Amino acid sequence: MNTGEIRKRTANYIRENKMADRGDGVLLAVSGGADSVCLLFLLHELRDELGIRLAAFHLNHGLRGAEADGDEAYVRELCASLSVPFESAHEDVEAFAKREGLSEEEAGRTLRYRHLEETARHFSCEKIATAHHRDDNAETVLMNLFRGSGLKGLGGIPPVRGKLIRPLLCLSRGEIEAWLREKGIAWREDATNSGDLYMRNRIRNGLMPWIRTEINGRAAEHILNTAALAAEADSYLREQALGLLDGDNGIAVSVFDNQPDIIRRYLVREMIGRAAGSRKDISERHVRAVMDLSGPGNGAEADLPYGLRAVRGYERLSVAKAEAPKAGFSVPPCKMRTFPWENGLEIPKKQYTKWFDYGKINSEPVFRSRKEGDYFCLPGGKRKSLRRYFIDEKIPEKERDGVLLLADGDHIIWIVGHRISEYYKVTADTQTVIEITVYEGEDYG
Repeated sequence: MNTGEIRKRTANYIRENKMADRGDGVLLAVSGGADSVCLLFLLHELRDELGIRLAAFHLNHGLRGAEADGDEAYVRELCASLSVPFESAHEDVEAFAKREGLSEEEAGRTLRYRHLEETARHFSCEKIATAHHRDDNAETVLMNLFRGSGLKGLGGIPPVRGKLIRPLLCLSRGEIEAWLREKGIAWREDATNSGDLYMRNRIRNGLMPWIRTEINGRAAEHILNTAALAAEADSYLREQALGLLDGDNGIAVSVFDNQPDIIRRYLVREMIGRAAGSRKDISERHVRAVMDLSGPGNGAEADLPYGLRAVRGYERLSVAKAEAPKAGFSVPPCKMRTFPWENGLEIPKKQYTKWFDYGKINSEPVFRSRKEGDYFCLPGGKRKSLRRYFIDEKIPEKERDGVLLLADGDHIIWIVGHRISEYYKVTADTQTVIEITVYEGEDYG
């Protein structure tokens, strides 16, 4: 085992992936296991060469009693021996998992990264380093494959994601343990790693050894080669999608519909991710729901996680926060008067002053916004739903609640600014006319 080669390879990997600039503070996540102990000692050796300063953090999950306390004490001792600033935290992961409805594995990860962010600020560290290695990466690719991930998930663990860096992704678990033994550095073994409670453990302890023995001894290497191609493809397709989106997190439907399915998927995922600020919990089902929207008159909207709504109008497809329901409807200034009908009177042609046959109105006419079941009558007495009228007139969905209606129950007397129901028109048989004038009518259609 050439420890100098491991050191050189790691230093080159850090530089190639631009993980840290000279002068950066790097906070190390150190559990006490072989991987994180290697991270601690290896970056301690490289700190002057890379021009970085180090600090370390340990989370005691409160799951393994005295064993967990021993891990914390060991990490504290190691950091003291290297003069690396150290901080630890205690959490009841089991209680947090139950409270938040998470698995213990997910709960531990959530709390760990939360504390890492806080501790990085405390130590003024620009970067946070975790000890994920090459075998972790191969396991992650398989987990994502089995879960039905897209290209992004099949790309595996990225070397850099924001301030998070993974300097050991260029090393295997075997190389890490061999390096530690050669250096005479001990580590702590977590008993839960040998169990089969978590999916990752079942892949690590059962599936991967079987694959290496029965299929190909270099399986992990081949998995990661394929993952690298998937990551490149994902990056390229995302760039193509980004170039098509507009500044309002939307796209013209004429452009969207002419893209191949793979680009449309990326467009939808990007729109959802932008609006939500996260891509977590966005599944293929949500993407397909947006892609299947056919527009006004059929499927024009789709509800999504994070309180989002996708809306496909006549011209644009967009994703944004769903608007809160209206608390009420503001009635505009208006005037009503009734008078006897006389043949020869000229019916006004003004857009916001209308005459109606008062005798045909069954209840007190009210101004309101739309509701389910609204309709009006066409010449000849045929009914037409208000919903179909809005669609045919290409009134955008987001504007329909703002269209002022004069209603007699479900029967719409007047779609203000647009048209009136044929049923209420004044005829030779009309006895009493009701004249209604709406002021500031320009705001209602």
